[in-house]
Amino acid sequence: MEVINVLAAAIAAFAFGAVWYIAMSKPWMAASGVSEEQQRSGGPMPFVVGILAMVLVAGMMRHLLGSAGVTTIGGGAIAGFGVGAFLITPWVAMNYAFALRKPSLTVIDGVNSAVGCTIMGAVLNAF
Repeated sequence: MEVINVLAAAIAAFAFGAVWYIAMSKPWMAASGVSEEQQRSGGPMPFVVGILAMVLVAGMMRHLLGSAGVTTIGGGAIAGFGVGAFLITPWVAMNYAFALRKPSLTVIDGVNSAVGCTIMGAVLNAF
């Protein structure tokens, strides 16, 4: 059952990311410096990496939530938000600062991390 929880959480967070980046595609491209042509030429690999990353994050969050005794949907959502907003986003911000990326890229990707992990934490405890 834990594997199903992890996969469901990963898919839910990935789905949010898909909707988020469709909505933010133009600002994201402007902030990242990636053109539409470059984006199209990436093939399926970014999606494969993306879903694998979501499975890894969901698996670790399942372990952390279980170890911390967090069992409610709300508790999972709050813990997930904390992971996304206070662990993932600052690390991304540091990497982007050294890579001289625009701060707006950190905001766009940080929202995805925070909301995606919030969803992930809620789904992990939903069943």
